[in-house]
Amino acid sequence: MIIGTTKELKNNEFRVGLTPDNAAMLVARGHEVLVETHAGEGASFTDAEYIEAGARIIATPEEVFAAADMIIKVKEPEECEVDLLREGQILYTYLHLAPNLPLTEALIKKGVKAVAYETITDAEGNLPCLRPMSQIAGRLSIQEGAKYLERSFGGRGLLLGGVPGVERGNVVIIGGGIAGTYAAKVAVGMDAQVTLLDVNHNRLAYLDDVFGSSITTLYSTEANIRKSLAEADLVIGSVLIPGASTPKLVRREHLKLMKPGAVIVDIAIDQGGCCESSHTTTHDDPVFIEEGIVHYCVGNMPGAVPRTSTIALTNTTIKYAAMIANLGLEEACRRDAGLANGVNIYEGKCTNLNVAKSLNLDYVPVSDVIA
Repeated sequence: MIIGTTKELKNNEFRVGLTPDNAAMLVARGHEVLVETHAGEGASFTDAEYIEAGARIIATPEEVFAAADMIIKVKEPEECEVDLLREGQILYTYLHLAPNLPLTEALIKKGVKAVAYETITDAEGNLPCLRPMSQIAGRLSIQEGAKYLERSFGGRGLLLGGVPGVERGNVVIIGGGIAGTYAAKVAVGMDAQVTLLDVNHNRLAYLDDVFGSSITTLYSTEANIRKSLAEADLVIGSVLIPGASTPKLVRREHLKLMKPGAVIVDIAIDQGGCCESSHTTTHDDPVFIEEGIVHYCVGNMPGAVPRTSTIALTNTTIKYAAMIANLGLEEACRRDAGLANGVNIYEGKCTNLNVAKSLNLDYVPVSDVIA
């Protein structure tokens, strides 16, 4: 198979879909790897390293898209990249289609086979290709939230960990999955007061065992959300329903309950965000203030640390890329039901139930189209 990767076009997105080590592994298995020139430089991978790995450096993205059977990226394709896709071509990347009807319709119209990292599952039903970025986003959420609590950014002018004789900052984390757990780790490490809300009793029990008295766990009800928001200095929104739009648990009316200058970091913004007042921002212009509350809603948070993020991501995604390349997408999906869960669009059909429900599209099970 001919496999291509190109330079990411999203604002301040410096990750890359394949590392030189990934390229070497695919080449060793008999595949051809095409890499757009300078595609890896943002993550500190040079063209020379890709050449040494056996890949071919290609001058333009147009040439890569035209030649490749499978395109491996990090983020969803921009409009100019969608134009380069062709019928039957495999697109393997993060897609986050539930809040993005125009992109979904464009991919359906193109007749591509679109595999989304974020809906691939493992044998236990976990999301292996989402996990590493959730870990990084969770850690970054506290780092960024602490920065934007500074007065010069419109925040409350508060130091999360406090100092002797001064009260510590209060961090509220809504959602106790991977991102929420890693946010809690960093917040606890900074000596903040931490409250974590979730609707899964087993998850709350697990987190209570892990963190002990370092955090307070609460069942996520309207009353508990309202009470927690009123006390919060920093709110982390880390809610996830795989493939689906995120429920708006922090509504606009809730902002009036919060302290002026408090900060919301909406990690869930890729899936539409869990705060009603959220809209996607960029690393160039990461925050906005609404009702006196600072909102940080960058849609590609891990892009700020591209070397770490690229290696962490591709450590997981390369396994499935190799399966697709070795067997073809259809046979790979027959052998691995978790990979089949990653197929969101297949030759003009929406094959992910949560995406179809979110966008009111017709749904066709993957098993029907690859049978």
